[in-house]
Amino acid sequence: MNNRLSISLLHEAFSPLEQKKALVQAVETIAPPELEKELWRIYREFFDLAEKKRRWRIREDIPWNDCNPNLNPAIGDVVETFCCIELYLPDYISKILPVVRQSKGRAWFYANWGYEESKHSLVLGDWLLRSGTRTEEHMADVESKVFAREWNLPHDTPLGMLAYAMVQEHATFVNYRNLRQRTIELGGDPALETILSYVSIDEAAHFGLFRQLFELFLKHDRDSAVAALRPVLNQFQMPAIHDLLDENTRRISEVRDLGLFNEEIFFRDIYVYLTNALDISRAEMRGPKIKKSLAV
Repeated sequence: MNNRLSISLLHEAFSPLEQKKALVQAVETIAPPELEKELWRIYREFFDLAEKKRRWRIREDIPWNDCNPNLNPAIGDVVETFCCIELYLPDYISKILPVVRQSKGRAWFYANWGYEESKHSLVLGDWLLRSGTRTEEHMADVESKVFAREWNLPHDTPLGMLAYAMVQEHATFVNYRNLRQRTIELGGDPALETILSYVSIDEAAHFGLFRQLFELFLKHDRDSAVAALRPVLNQFQMPAIHDLLDENTRRISEVRDLGLFNEEIFFRDIYVYLTNALDISRAEMRGPKIKKSLAV
């Protein structure tokens, strides 16, 4: 179906508000040919570099015999939480691919991203079992609770989701980086430290690609890109923890208590870092001033 016919059919099938949202998605998803060409180039460079330098194997590359069964239990609790977040992968992939399917660069990246993220839940789950921190019965119960609840996209346009993914991947990197440091400080576990090193490198690479893609749109249409980023940074939450995970209040407290992620870390390492890196001013992040009309 051509784009003109698709748009004409919107007027027959949807309400005015639904038409507006669908049209915004169509315009954002179908980028100009030169932009799509650049998106694909960035993805291929990302993929080729990952194949050459960043692939790792769960069974062969982790020193499983060096798991520390006496590691501080708080570390195991947070690893379980992070594993649960990674387990929402079916929702992450199934919800985003229809949004970006007309963009080969973005669609192929998300397919590759799904493969790499699947390794993260696998390796974290394996550590929980091999270290004796959790039993198979417990993990089966945790997984059943995760799969009983569904995650949905926090933003309803491709550009909004690109901004969200960029922020989310950097925040995830910060969480894993900090967890590795706390693991060392609280007794050490060579297996977990190796896992967190590999996973942190993956997350940093994902952020790097999302940042490159976002910068393309920032250059192409700065006002729209900043407008998409503004609600992401101003209303940011890590996925799943706040609404979906069992015992989410306890899990959030554990992340905070270990100093992995909190408001101060978010402002310093995410908000300020990203706005500086993208050369976006505080005034741009506040948005255009709304003139108040005087009552007559």
